[in-house]
Amino acid sequence: MIQPHGGKLVNKIISEDRIPKNVTVLTLNEREKNDLEMIGCGAMSPLEGFMTGSDYNSVVEKMRLENGIVWTLPVVFSLKEDDPQVAVGDTVVLRYQDEIRGMMEVEDIFKADLMHEARETLLTDDEHHPGVQYLKELSGSYIGGKINALDLRDEEPFRDHRLIPEETRILFNKKGWKSIVAFQTRNPIHRAHEYLQKVSLEMVDGLLIHPLVGATKADDIPADVRMKCYETILEKYYPSDRTALSVFPAAMRYAGPREAVFHAILRKNYGCTHFIVGRDHAGVGDYYGTYDAQVIFDNFTPEEIDIIPLKFEHAFYCNACDGMATARTCPHTGADRVFLSGKKVRAMLNDGILPPPEFTRPEIAQILMDAVAK
Repeated sequence: MIQPHGGKLVNKIISEDRIPKNVTVLTLNEREKNDLEMIGCGAMSPLEGFMTGSDYNSVVEKMRLENGIVWTLPVVFSLKEDDPQVAVGDTVVLRYQDEIRGMMEVEDIFKADLMHEARETLLTDDEHHPGVQYLKELSGSYIGGKINALDLRDEEPFRDHRLIPEETRILFNKKGWKSIVAFQTRNPIHRAHEYLQKVSLEMVDGLLIHPLVGATKADDIPADVRMKCYETILEKYYPSDRTALSVFPAAMRYAGPREAVFHAILRKNYGCTHFIVGRDHAGVGDYYGTYDAQVIFDNFTPEEIDIIPLKFEHAFYCNACDGMATARTCPHTGADRVFLSGKKVRAMLNDGILPPPEFTRPEIAQILMDAVAK
């Protein structure tokens, strides 16, 4: 099976009795809570904690950890306004909404130029970008150090699908899959997604649908609705012996190209050998070029990334072809091609109009309609 990023699958999960008493408590925001879970279970291998200044600066400037391993986005903990002061060498407990989630050994405390971070990693400092909005809420003081985390999956949504990398690797081995393609999504699967997945499935042994269920924008479709869509479409339209569904409990950064590499590396830790990179992966608005998220992989050697990106053109239903296609296979004009933006689909649902079957399966359209009607 494919090796984890950096060569070793990290495990930083501890039992509750290992959490120290009478030490300083610091507050996690939602993204940091998601990151803590991901670091703890090994999904962010080789990271063992929140980044120190040396790793942070190297990632921002070079898309690599200080040791040279490819890593494209900061994974950091920000000191909050109401947090007590800490010092290097302290052990601190990490809390989210009054619940203890883990602990950290403080190795570094450093200041960051958050708008420089935005320009380098998000390619913009426009305050309308959700990633920039997130950074503007931070203090600019980061604390780095190794963590340990509690396994609180029994208290989280989608427990039956909340598999950690060790478990997905066991699952793939049990199924006899040698090659596995992962599909990242924060939206319900529509016909274009289905097309990319099934074309990929012609090339590999198994498909992992791996929806992101961490922090997203307020106007993104809620995770519980999306999960119902995934379960329904897999049951009706996919071979059960060649597909799997598990959630990806990361926060969405909306960082476009850099996040595409980030998403691929993390799926390698889950045991996937291939990763689908489609149109405007992890994008938002018009901040990134249509295929920038594919081009960025050319900055690294195949050996450095190891997981194979499957780069797809924008897929659509063509009325003239009477089927799904891309610009590589369809000779017809835009007038024949069915493409609905997320904004258009939301408007249709709000007006009580089901999206057409050329865009999404009728069962999925009805789930979305029912969710809007609630």
